[in-house]
Amino acid sequence: MNNILVTGGAGYIGSHTSKQLAREGYSAVVFDNIGKGHRWAARWAPLVEGELEDTELLRHTIRSHGVEAVIHFAASACVAESMRDPQRYFRNNVAGTISLLEAIRDTGIRYMVFSSTCATYGCPSAIPITESETQAPVNPYGESKLFVERMLHWHTHAYGLRYVSLRYFNAAGADLDGELGEDHDPETHLIPLTIQTALRQREYLEVFGTDYPTRDGTAIRDYIHVCDLAHAHVSALRYLERGGASDAFNLGTGRGISIREIIECVEEVSQRMVAVREAPRRSGDPKELVADPSKAERLLGWRPRHSDLRNIVETAWNWHRRPGSESCKTPGGFARAAEQRS
Repeated sequence: MNNILVTGGAGYIGSHTSKQLAREGYSAVVFDNIGKGHRWAARWAPLVEGELEDTELLRHTIRSHGVEAVIHFAASACVAESMRDPQRYFRNNVAGTISLLEAIRDTGIRYMVFSSTCATYGCPSAIPITESETQAPVNPYGESKLFVERMLHWHTHAYGLRYVSLRYFNAAGADLDGELGEDHDPETHLIPLTIQTALRQREYLEVFGTDYPTRDGTAIRDYIHVCDLAHAHVSALRYLERGGASDAFNLGTGRGISIREIIECVEEVSQRMVAVREAPRRSGDPKELVADPSKAERLLGWRPRHSDLRNIVETAWNWHRRPGSESCKTPGGFARAAEQRS
């Protein structure tokens, strides 16, 4: 397969993956509503602007570009927001994917790589987390992604669709060439929020929960460099090309990093202090999420190469402080929430 539809390809992980596809000789087309993504981030492939609910536009895009496989990123992806507005998450993430699957079925597409999440595990029984861990989400974001995974399972049985679900842990960092990075509005992810606080674009970083039963009282997550995630999607496509069976894979490093350790690393890289304000825990945030990525290495031939914490923070720091960056412009007000998004 050569022609790939990338839904949400103008977003953070989708744009990095579109660039990697172009590097490896694939011909991609990006489908995005530009609600959270950016036109400038979709420059490695033609951009079709549209909503996932527009099944007819999806069918037309697939047919006119000779699409042979789909990588599906398009979704709402903020744990705290999903707790406040679950209906939005089920509408965007579940109903939107139903429309996409209808278009896939109608046009004969046989392969799909799905952007899932470790949030489907909820509060795991053991660390590190294997793919056999019970999936019991504790927030609507994770629940919506699990619903899609279950739909894909039954589409394999009923329609012959072969898929790979990639359960990310915490995506972080920026393009190694400096051409892409995180640019969310509003920003909710911990590392860019910490960097923006170091740049004095934010008054302080609010840390939710300092009394977890962890080594320093703050939540622990497994941070994976976005370029490693991009490589994983290409590896998943090749796995399906080789005849690989439908399956799910964790994408992480197997190393847990606390919020305090992130702050310390940003301070070291930036040579600036990060002002912190402590706040109570929030519902929907497990204390620790760390991957066992050995299955992806064994079956996909993938392992993280750029995901040491120092490299993650340095690439993100260079992206956020580059001349002319939107990130270098001080926001009108100080945002305060630090998401531990998975």
